[in-house]
Amino acid sequence: MMVRSLSDIESIEQVPLALRGLASSTYEALTRTAELDPNAPALSFFADATRFRNTHHWSYAELVEDITRAANAFHDLGITPGEVLAFILPNLPETHFTIWGGEAAGIVMAINPLQEAKQIAALLRAANASVVVTLAPTPGSDLWPKLASQLDQLPRIKHVVWVGMGPYVDVAQRESLESLAEKERELHKGTTIHELRTLMDAQPGTHLKSARLFRPGDRSSYFCTGGTTGLPKIAMRTHGAEVFNAWAMATHMQPRGSGQVIFCGLPLFHVNAQLVTGLMPWSQGDHVILGTPQGYRGEGVMPRFWEMVEHFGINFFSGVPTVYSALLQNELEGRDLSSLRYAMCGAAPMPVELFRAFEGRTGVKILEGYGLTEGACVSSVNPPHGERYIGSIGIRIAYQDMRAVMLDDAGEYLRDADPSEIGVITITGPNLFEGYVEESHNRGLWININGQRWLNTGDLGRKDENGYFWLTGRKKELIIRGGHNIDPKQIEEALQAHPAVALAAAIGSPDAYSGEVPVAYVQLRPGHVCNIEELEQFAQHHISERAAIPKRIEILEALPLTAVGKIFKPALQQREVTRTVRQEVERMCLKDIAVEVIQHEQRGLVACIRAGTDQESLALLLGRYSFQVEWLK
Repeated sequence: MMVRSLSDIESIEQVPLALRGLASSTYEALTRTAELDPNAPALSFFADATRFRNTHHWSYAELVEDITRAANAFHDLGITPGEVLAFILPNLPETHFTIWGGEAAGIVMAINPLQEAKQIAALLRAANASVVVTLAPTPGSDLWPKLASQLDQLPRIKHVVWVGMGPYVDVAQRESLESLAEKERELHKGTTIHELRTLMDAQPGTHLKSARLFRPGDRSSYFCTGGTTGLPKIAMRTHGAEVFNAWAMATHMQPRGSGQVIFCGLPLFHVNAQLVTGLMPWSQGDHVILGTPQGYRGEGVMPRFWEMVEHFGINFFSGVPTVYSALLQNELEGRDLSSLRYAMCGAAPMPVELFRAFEGRTGVKILEGYGLTEGACVSSVNPPHGERYIGSIGIRIAYQDMRAVMLDDAGEYLRDADPSEIGVITITGPNLFEGYVEESHNRGLWININGQRWLNTGDLGRKDENGYFWLTGRKKELIIRGGHNIDPKQIEEALQAHPAVALAAAIGSPDAYSGEVPVAYVQLRPGHVCNIEELEQFAQHHISERAAIPKRIEILEALPLTAVGKIFKPALQQREVTRTVRQEVERMCLKDIAVEVIQHEQRGLVACIRAGTDQESLALLLGRYSFQVEWLK
């Protein structure tokens, strides 16, 4: 059935989910597809965008064999159900072997390779990982140096497994990498280091040596959420949740067995890349193109993307707003893009003007959606064959319920929000995670609605009469910079460590390229003097996550407070939107423009602007931002 509206979702649900025959594990989901058509193309990888026609291929049979070999290798290293294997890797075929082979053996933890060394070590300790897979010593990569610098602080790590670039480089480069690896081995004789391909070559690819019997409730993966410092938030997920979400996404977006070609450019430490451009297509018989170890960030990927679409016949890709913005900067005239049907956008709001410009120039339908790590990946998406509303996150996926609800001061359920009334977005269904590793992180996470457990997403939004959801704010206050989640607490805690700072508040400021960037407001202690330059230098030295360093710091005489003395961030966000509008007005040398930013009861933050005859030209500039605008006469 093609999903066009909420009524189609409800029709799908007439068949009990138990009768859908879903696989009991991610490993079984992959092996089922391979058994149906073992020779079909499953994975193609190119290491260099300038030579993207030079690809390495895996059929479904070959893919499952390599995943099975990896699972058996990890099993021999002591990874059993409940044991954690972590990976710190770029986008490589071996990353997929590690993810799905690791889940077949135990629990796989994805670590953002952009994290600083101390944060990586903190995550490994918090997850109690015993094996870590990372990139072998490679010029231009800091992954091995970062891990190596922390090994003496990681006594629980029993085995380090290297993934080498040897299969993807020429003979001279391969010899150079081998020489570099030998030198590093000599420097770390006390560490047990293996090479993944060597381990895999010694294993059977026909069966799991563990003879493991999977249950949907078995833990499959750990994911870090929300920008982590100190005690990280680590989400515990299950095989059943991942398998269900992949199936539900495919059901929502395409008829089964369509044989699509899907491009993966998002990082494989993120749920979107793993499920939307990994497990979902591979449970449907699709062909995944894995483009460079750095994905969209790889040199030459953006400039040659349209050429790749034409060459591979790409039907679908997933990205964040910054990806779409960058793609529009590249020439597409003369390219045959007829294969490209849809593109999914999530992680951050899509600016209206960018949405229209992309669809207008490419003819490709953008499907805006919503999801979170705690809900496996996707919870709602605009229907590809039905109405798509710019700014909406679409309708819910089948068998997962989603509501906007009103809570009391204690966080308890009061009632469902009325149509178009803003409430807290909650979800329940087979895609829910188990909770966070650290028990204290689970406080206030679950809502009891008529005896059923619902997840409090922390996001604010509304549901319209047609079942479409609209986000209006983020109660959890994450700053989302180009799809990268930044916890404002890490910025605030760093700045408040400065002896002159009494209060600090970090928020997201609108940005035409990244969606938003972090900025900070501070209030100084009485009698203390400090300038912005000093605070900026202090932030650079004390905030370990580079993306979280504020783009701007402002000193206010007093930060806005609520009646009970908490910092009132909406006032600061209104200030940032106003500042952004005025900057664009000044750039255009306009006069007599009136701006007022309000908190609308249904739409959230709205910039109300009176621009007269300059409205059309100003609207084009402001359309690059994700905040809402109301034009006054």
